[in-house]
Amino acid sequence: MSSASTSRAMLKTLSVVKKVKMGKRVEKILKDKGGSTSAQDNGDDDPNKTPEPYICTGIFEADFTEFCRRNLLKDNEIPAVVIRPKPPCAQAPPDNKSKDSKDSNASKDPTPDEGVDAANQEEAPPKTYVTKDKYAYFRPVVQVEMENEDKPTTVTEIYIRGWKVDSLMVGIFKQCWPIIEKLSVVNLWNVNLSEDVVKEFASFLPQCQNLKTLVIDGTWCPEEPWSLLIGEDSLLTSLSLRNNGITDKGAVMIGKALSTVKSSNKNLVSLNLSGNKITDVGAVAIANGLRMNRVLLSLSLANNNVSDEGAKKLGEVLSRFPLTHEEVVERRKLLSEKGSPDQGLLKSPPPSRRDRDRPGSVRSSSHMDKTDKKRDKSSKKKDAKKDKDDTTKGKKEDKWKKASFVADTMSTKTSKGKKTSSKDKRVPESDSPEILEAINPLLEQVESMDNQLWIPGNRCLINLNLSRNKITDTGMKGLLLAVQYQITLLNLAPSPAMKGILRMSLTGNDVKKTDETYVKLQEVLLARDPYYKPPEKGGGDNQSLAG
Repeated sequence: MSSASTSRAMLKTLSVVKKVKMGKRVEKILKDKGGSTSAQDNGDDDPNKTPEPYICTGIFEADFTEFCRRNLLKDNEIPAVVIRPKPPCAQAPPDNKSKDSKDSNASKDPTPDEGVDAANQEEAPPKTYVTKDKYAYFRPVVQVEMENEDKPTTVTEIYIRGWKVDSLMVGIFKQCWPIIEKLSVVNLWNVNLSEDVVKEFASFLPQCQNLKTLVIDGTWCPEEPWSLLIGEDSLLTSLSLRNNGITDKGAVMIGKALSTVKSSNKNLVSLNLSGNKITDVGAVAIANGLRMNRVLLSLSLANNNVSDEGAKKLGEVLSRFPLTHEEVVERRKLLSEKGSPDQGLLKSPPPSRRDRDRPGSVRSSSHMDKTDKKRDKSSKKKDAKKDKDDTTKGKKEDKWKKASFVADTMSTKTSKGKKTSSKDKRVPESDSPEILEAINPLLEQVESMDNQLWIPGNRCLINLNLSRNKITDTGMKGLLLAVQYQITLLNLAPSPAMKGILRMSLTGNDVKKTDETYVKLQEVLLARDPYYKPPEKGGGDNQSLAG
């Protein structure tokens, strides 16, 4: 028994030794592998090594996530990119075939289990809301809308709600947004922007070629640098800055961004400044911005602190106004650069040898008659030429001065339109810049009164919202005179390109609804409202008979 026990002990010790040797070998192999992998990891984590540049794919979610990681944001810190929820659509009408099949199935007697399943299917959860995990609702997300949800490259709109967009995040947007080809709308609400962030937005938004609508609502910025968003390089056509606490400081800068004597915004069509703190000072500045601007169509100053002074200034800009000294000087520069059409008429022909020794005031009557006849003949020939073809190569620049501004704008619209007549096609390329220059308000027909040059006001603005302000009947009179003046010009022109004010919201001001001026202004505006439909004749009789 002792020999057997000793042999067993020897076998156990040999197996243990073998296991130890094998374990050491495995540990050695693992150490070697681990050392190589750790060396590779250390090489990848080398701070001195520059990462490879990332090429954007055009897929916003992938690009946004990758740039966030490259900026050392953790996975739980990266805002998720989700599709914006939409209201439930109306249910489609039931199909007759499916209805027949349901009826046939219902005719059969269901078993108890089938009845329970049918009851569970009928009680489906509503689709008007989506449940989320705890605190998930408050986490930052970027909502997007796509043309086709199956194609992630078709992002058209981006919405950000209720979280701060800092310089780091706007730097990521600067790399992602210009690559998105179909991005047309950016909507930000309560995002707490700083001045540097707004400047960064203004620097790269022009790179987004299809971005036309920008909404920044409920966002206060003490410096109020909002005018940078509509600079000369801006491509935005619609800008909303509601409830941003904008004061007269920001309104003055916005007015200068709309237009000055030498520059003007060429793209912005709609501007919404409702729900701010703009007083008469800011309203006057914005009205001055409308003097040389002929692009803006809709302006909202609702729910501000505008009173009679601001309303009268807006009415003046919409009717007619005198040019300032700076504007007169700029007008003369434009005329000199363009070549004043009166210079050719004022210059006399070179004197003949017979007239050199004779004073200019003692020229013979026969010579004067001849020159007058020549001028009459030349003017008749020019008039006949104009009637035949207004776009011939021999037309002069004095024709553009004699033509009204409305005719000039109509010609520019036809030249830019898709369809043009055969006459328009024959216009030489050298004449097209002259047509565009004629759009400048300083080159409109002027009227001299009280030693001042007066020009027609802004007739491009068609929608003005002044509701919920502090305008009394005094300000209403100024607005009424402006609308009446525009109607007068409208009746004089056969087919004007600029219709003037068509809609004006004035509810909620410091004026009684029974005020004579207010009632008259509402009647005039109601007749000009393109959406107003007058009641049909006899409608009341039909109702009374039906009753």
